[in-house]
Amino acid sequence: MLIIKSWVHKNMQNHEETIALIKKAQNGDVFAKNKLIEENAPLVKCLIKRYLRKGIEYDDLYQLGCLGFVKAINKFDEGFHTRFSTYAVPIILGEVKRHLRDDGYIKVSRTIKHQANLIKKYIDEYSNQHSLSPTFEQIAEQFDMELTDVVFCLESAKMPVSIYEKNDSTDKSSEMLEKLPTQESESKNVQYILLKDLICDLNSRDRKIIYLRYFKEYTQSEIAEFLGISQVQVSRIESKILSNLKEQLNY
Repeated sequence: MLIIKSWVHKNMQNHEETIALIKKAQNGDVFAKNKLIEENAPLVKCLIKRYLRKGIEYDDLYQLGCLGFVKAINKFDEGFHTRFSTYAVPIILGEVKRHLRDDGYIKVSRTIKHQANLIKKYIDEYSNQHSLSPTFEQIAEQFDMELTDVVFCLESAKMPVSIYEKNDSTDKSSEMLEKLPTQESESKNVQYILLKDLICDLNSRDRKIIYLRYFKEYTQSEIAEFLGISQVQVSRIESKILSNLKEQLNY
């Protein structure tokens, strides 16, 4: 986490330098391209972490991430009106996902998949009845399993499988394709990177307000006293910051 925080801060400070390097790289400057890859290595490493247990060696994952990063360099245009890091993230992830889909199909045993489906069914039923999800402890007790086995089964359900595979052994008509969401949501890791990118771009006062309000959990009154302004001013500034952040994150 500290590595990513440091990378984002450095990236924000050198935005103009990054644009200059991208232009050079697009014109065939190998040194500029290698420097971009080196400086953004923490970003690539963070994004590939989620795929470490999916049957592909770390070095291969890193190479895929770098390949996606280079594609982002080649395709980036200042006319997109977005920061390069924000533009690069989905392209890096897309390169890794494409490999998993086309070349890295992961096989999960029938027993584990069946158990995972039973757990997911239980979670859905419990959530409908109680308006909240069951804890891992409750799931483990329900299925007489160890907590680690519950986590493993649920994680295995996230691995790539055929979209035409049956949802579970008792449902002969329902295929995974029928239950796929229409729009893929960004992971928490990606959202964290993009949000940190935007927060670091705030001016000193606004960044301090967000830090004190949401990382140190100060009240608006405490922040007002700390900054020497009124609580109403803090409230207005905070509201404006949050509105701008949501707009830039397309919320």
